[in-house]
Amino acid sequence: MRFRLFFRLVPALLCLFFFLPSISAATQQRSASPAAFLSRPDVFPVGIWLQDPVNAAAFKSIGVNFYAGLWKGPTERQLRQLQKAEMAVFSPQNEEGLKATYNDIIAGWIMPDEPDNAQMQEGGGFGPPVPPEQVIRLYEQMKARDSSRPILLNLGQGVAWDGWYGRGTRSNHPEDYETYVKAGDILSFDIYPVTHRDSGVRGRLDYVARGVDRLLKWSGGTKPVWSVIEASRVSNAERMPDGEDVRRLVWLSIIHGARGIIYFVHQFSPRFVEASLLENDRLRQDITRINTRLQSLATVLNSDALPELVTVEPDAMTLPGSIVAISRRDECDLYIFAGSISRFPTAARFRLSEPVPADRADVLDEGRDVRLEKGQFKDEFGPYAVHLYKIPHGGANCPQTGK
Repeated sequence: MRFRLFFRLVPALLCLFFFLPSISAATQQRSASPAAFLSRPDVFPVGIWLQDPVNAAAFKSIGVNFYAGLWKGPTERQLRQLQKAEMAVFSPQNEEGLKATYNDIIAGWIMPDEPDNAQMQEGGGFGPPVPPEQVIRLYEQMKARDSSRPILLNLGQGVAWDGWYGRGTRSNHPEDYETYVKAGDILSFDIYPVTHRDSGVRGRLDYVARGVDRLLKWSGGTKPVWSVIEASRVSNAERMPDGEDVRRLVWLSIIHGARGIIYFVHQFSPRFVEASLLENDRLRQDITRINTRLQSLATVLNSDALPELVTVEPDAMTLPGSIVAISRRDECDLYIFAGSISRFPTAARFRLSEPVPADRADVLDEGRDVRLEKGQFKDEFGPYAVHLYKIPHGGANCPQTGK
């Protein structure tokens, strides 16, 4: 990811922290404010990466509910603009950000970006990644200044791709991440397979699902994982993700365990545009629909998983594990969110472990349904396809359904 906050600034930051006045853990100002979104079951985290707060209202209008990072900030101007837009932020930690004045919008802190990548050196070129132990020390220093808010650590594409040469001397060393994950309360990572420059990764949307799986594994499933999703050309002048690409990346991430999404919308080629999504009407409208669906399902997505509710049986020609499903319920409906990490078309049968009165399952956002018979149904999946099924289960206060 571009615009890194390089660790050569760390010694200066540590000196700054030593002289900062301590702050209390009081949270009254945050309890009914934008910063409180993480504690709300009716909100699914949808962020935007490192954007100018001047566009906060515009991003809010498409369903973004927090900023991830502030370029060379936080400054008073940036934070005041976010307050005006009532936009939460995961901010770098400095003297300005630690002021109680901003408790209403600062939901958490963000670590310097991608410490696992080779780091730019002052005299030019790149050195090795930041040692995990050094990243942990900075995390501990930030936590000592404010233990009341979570710290977000974003890692690079080595999370999903061992061969990422951008890690320099630590390429093909995934074991490093078992230590890196200790330096954050919320973990995220970025890899952009739609626009990727490497032919071995380009088009492989399964790398995003793999990265989520691995972060959950390395952290023992004890920390929320968020996925950074490409929503621009990034550095590829010839390829841009469309709305369906973004939808698949978002839902594959969630199906594999992500509890939040961050969009990356910078464009570097053929010309630099920081907020390129706001200039692309079609993609902006598609992402608005994606975000609207996420919020309509927020209480469902934030509810407890039901791992025993559904069994997935892929067809005989499909590798086991190629189709993954998660299950949830609310008062009236069961939900099965399923996605394929195969680059080939496939199909699967879904068997429910409990009886339901319905004979059809609605497929959300696709204008169709599938037949449900004897507690099971079958559906087809294109490459990296996702399907969101909604099945009435006949609660006491729900509309009656029948066969």
